[in-house]
Amino acid sequence: MGAIANKQSYRIGELAGLVGASPRTIRYYEERGLLPAPAGHTKGQHRTYDDTDVVRLRELLRLRDLLGLPLEELKDLLEAEEARALLRDRFRAIGSGGERREIVEQALAHIEAQLTLVRGREQALAQLERELAAKRKRLRAQLRALAVKGN
Repeated sequence: MGAIANKQSYRIGELAGLVGASPRTIRYYEERGLLPAPAGHTKGQHRTYDDTDVVRLRELLRLRDLLGLPLEELKDLLEAEEARALLRDRFRAIGSGGERREIVEQALAHIEAQLTLVRGREQALAQLERELAAKRKRLRAQLRALAVKGN
C-alpha cells in the first residue's frame, strides 16, 4: 500500500463510489477497527477521507473478496502489512548494522503470519473443490446409469 502524493479529501459517499462499497460498509469497517475513523471527525459532522483511506479500503475489499476472511483475520492480515510498511521505512532510514537484520527478521515473521492465513484459506478451498468434484462424479455416473436404463 504505497503512499500517494496528492492529498485529496472525500466524503463518505464519494469514497464509497470510488471503491465500490456502501457508506454503511465503510462505517462498519471503522467500528471494527479495519479502517481508522477520519482524523478530526466529530459527531454530527461529515466524515472526510483522503487518498490513503482509498488505498487501504480498496486493499481491504480486495482481500475480503479474494480470501473470504472473517473481519478479525482480515484485520490481522492488514495490520501485518502495515507493520511491514513501517519496517521498510525504518530499514531505509538506517545505514547498516545489526538493526537491519532485526528489521528483516521482524518483516519475515509478519510474512509468515500472512502466509499462514492465506494457506488456511487455500486448504479450505481445496477441500471444497474435492467435495464438489466427488459430487459431480457421482452425478455423472447417475446420468450414465439412467441413460443405459433408458430413463
